[in-house]
Amino acid sequence: MPVPSLLRRTAGTTRARATLLAVVVGLTVLTAPAAASAAVVPAPAPATLVSANPADHTPHARDGETRAFAQVGDMVYVGGSFTQIRLTATATWTTQRYLFAYHRGTGAISTTFLPVLDGAVNTLIAGPGGTVIVGGAFKTVNGIARRNLVALDPTTGAIIDSWVGRSDGGNVRDLVLHGNDLYVAGAFNWLNGTAHTGLARLNATTGAIDPTFNVNATVGRHETNSYVWAIDVSPDGNTLVVGGNFTLLNDLPRNQIALVDLTGTPSVIDWSSEKFVAGCGSPSTFVHYVQDVRFGADGSWFVVGTNGGSGWPSAYCDALVRFETAARGTGQVATWVNFTGNDTITSVEVADGVIYLGGHFRWLNNPNASDVAGNGAIDRLGIGAVNPATGMPLNWNPRRTASSLPTGASSWGSSVPVIWRGTDGIYFGHNSDGMGNEYHGRLGMFPLAGGRTVTPKNPQPAGSGNLHLRTANGELAKVPFDGTTLGTATVVSQPNWTNAGATWQVDDRIYWARTVTGAPSGSRIDISLYNGTAIGASWEASGYNDWFNAANLTGAFYLDGQLYYTRTGANALYHRYFEIDGNYLGATEFSTPTTGMTWSAVRGMAWVDGRIVYGHTDGTLRAVPFDPTAAPVVTGTAATVLAAPSPGLTWSQSAMFFSVQ
Repeated sequence: MPVPSLLRRTAGTTRARATLLAVVVGLTVLTAPAAASAAVVPAPAPATLVSANPADHTPHARDGETRAFAQVGDMVYVGGSFTQIRLTATATWTTQRYLFAYHRGTGAISTTFLPVLDGAVNTLIAGPGGTVIVGGAFKTVNGIARRNLVALDPTTGAIIDSWVGRSDGGNVRDLVLHGNDLYVAGAFNWLNGTAHTGLARLNATTGAIDPTFNVNATVGRHETNSYVWAIDVSPDGNTLVVGGNFTLLNDLPRNQIALVDLTGTPSVIDWSSEKFVAGCGSPSTFVHYVQDVRFGADGSWFVVGTNGGSGWPSAYCDALVRFETAARGTGQVATWVNFTGNDTITSVEVADGVIYLGGHFRWLNNPNASDVAGNGAIDRLGIGAVNPATGMPLNWNPRRTASSLPTGASSWGSSVPVIWRGTDGIYFGHNSDGMGNEYHGRLGMFPLAGGRTVTPKNPQPAGSGNLHLRTANGELAKVPFDGTTLGTATVVSQPNWTNAGATWQVDDRIYWARTVTGAPSGSRIDISLYNGTAIGASWEASGYNDWFNAANLTGAFYLDGQLYYTRTGANALYHRYFEIDGNYLGATEFSTPTTGMTWSAVRGMAWVDGRIVYGHTDGTLRAVPFDPTAAPVVTGTAATVLAAPSPGLTWSQSAMFFSVQ
């Protein structure tokens, strides 16, 4: 079978990309790392989100889609399969196929950079010495035979004749630049007249082939030709991640995804995942389902965005997943997985501590349903941002919509082929015309200006403070605690803390399970500010947690993006992801590996300086060391009794928390 026509875009400082022709609807979940001697438990870190309001000055394209961006000076270069462009919604369309440039500050379209190509642009790179390197599915440039790969003058659009890169043997899908090494991916078997299958490395300055790089992706899935669809290089230049329609990399079994060691002579790394072996939806529609790959800023992890339709959870279909770069061996599973609910992800970008993703999805955090919003589903129409530590959505939701569109514009399309971090914001290319409730024909940009900082929150890091225990409805006992001994309790009226169940403290606030008559689950999670004296008026934690019966919690604490808890009728410690920015509760429950504990007897928990301090049905207060990276994370034989029950204070209440105040 022939290879599907290849698309692509640009990303990061020097990278490129695009999207699959087929459209489907896919699914999203969050999963825990595989049990091991030391689990990877990433901690949320400060991040910067761009504005959810797209810039008003960017130009528009018509037909097809935008697949790639690059920037040289103040000029932004835009590539894709579009055929016409204009500056404003009312301006006359001008024919300019596949590639144009505009001023990033004003939107003014260049009147001198007007290259003529006879096929689509899939990827762009700002090359050394002020060049624009273009990859795609074209045969001629400016009337001269130049198949699929060319370097252009960024001012005039003229071919740079001294740049010798060629892809006569097939389409170019992706480009990534690190230093002067230009990595090329696509559906070719020859590059610069030299046999290379799907992958090659060029001298970015000259376009000459690098003979030391000899890594080939072969044997396509489902009896189709092999090709490489997406690549990225780690920031240190040491590792290449490769995704596409192949089953072998240098004759080693690697289905759809692989890692290459770039130190010394490039070689395939001992890393593979069977989560991309099984088919998702119809193999004839989804020949491969790895759509995009991207390293994190420090190179220690990378993310993969997929499409594919049904097939989860045995395969990572219609999902965003994170892997750790340093892991080795077969059978690799993701640190976390976010299924969309059977909807396509077509592009990812990592920038400023945030993972951005685009596609045809309607929800994130949606593992429990297909093509509808299941328990936990969070509305994210075609574009979203997630926390790299947990995969949970951040409170950023522009949506691919528009309140009104010009005649002939499309309100919804199958893909967002490219999300790319430019100097002034996050650029997006899509195959429709609505974004952020505004008209943005085929492309646009979310500016850094007007964005915000996301600051992670955690329990207060102190070994001494006060334990707080519910003694009656709207009343608590405040008990000094130095990590070893308890002081004299002070009973305080707290009228805002009514119908309280399991309670946990995060920074300057408390979260608590509250029974609510008429709520779908009979309860909800509330938030109140707490200053050590008074619990403030509460508000509902999220619009997405009324499916979760928080009243079943018998104890809970929060740490590093995860809510750990016990619940009625179960003898286990559980956890879910919980995103403080938006207060979104993870849709999937995980069992936490422990030994020697009777969790069904726990009543109330708090994290205090590396230990779980917890109450018991027998009225005692205990503590046990807690290490979320260990296996097991808790060993019950290390538990100690801190206090026995007394007539005035019995530690058998689920409503308990710790605070330094």
